[in-house]
Amino acid sequence: MEQQNFKMLSFQAPKMRLLRSLSIENEAIKILDLAVFARPEFDAPIFCANFFTTATMNIIVLDLNPLHDVIDQRNYKEKYFKRLIPLGLRYSELFPWGGKLTSESLKFFSPIVIWTKFPPSQDRYDCLYSAFKEYYQAWLELIAQAPEEIDPSYIKSNREAQHKYLTWRAEKDPGHGILKRLIGESRAQDLVRNFLFDGLDELGSKGFLDYFPEYRREDGSVNEKRSILGKSFENRPWDARGEFIGDDIKI
Repeated sequence: MEQQNFKMLSFQAPKMRLLRSLSIENEAIKILDLAVFARPEFDAPIFCANFFTTATMNIIVLDLNPLHDVIDQRNYKEKYFKRLIPLGLRYSELFPWGGKLTSESLKFFSPIVIWTKFPPSQDRYDCLYSAFKEYYQAWLELIAQAPEEIDPSYIKSNREAQHKYLTWRAEKDPGHGILKRLIGESRAQDLVRNFLFDGLDELGSKGFLDYFPEYRREDGSVNEKRSILGKSFENRPWDARGEFIGDDIKI
């Protein structure tokens, strides 16, 4: 088996339930998967940075993943993302939309998401590092300003929103196949459940099909498809004001 360089780090802080980072490097690939989750008492998006590099392609996702659907819940979008739209626009010009994104996945992204692909020959790493720093600084400012919730219903809503996000990612994240090839299925499942998406057992008791019943097969198992709706977004589905414009197509 090819030699793997794995590094795993995790931290907690008064307002952070979890900051965790996984980096993997071998002769063929380089991966960085970093996420920061607020404690449920603090209403804030999830900081997400996923960088995947091979000899021929860089695949990037950088976002402040919303806890709630910014397509349908306008108040939430206005509260957290309205002032960040200029930041997203600036980097959307530097990092074009990376191609088809499923309708289901889109619900977990914000209007400022950087979802892009580019070959290593296009040296954009300095710009990417600047984007990473600015997005993380934006998240730090949000969490610093977030008051502690005392209403049990709001805390419960935040906890369930995080749990739903974790449940989706633990089941449908496209990086699972790579992990299985690198470290085997059993170790990959343990890494996904107990590190990458830690909180599945603590934040809630619902299963994947409770949140996403449309994925239930007749025998009660989970459909392995990544999209049941059968639609994807070829282009950025938000305009310059952060308004959702759709442009969905069949996969």
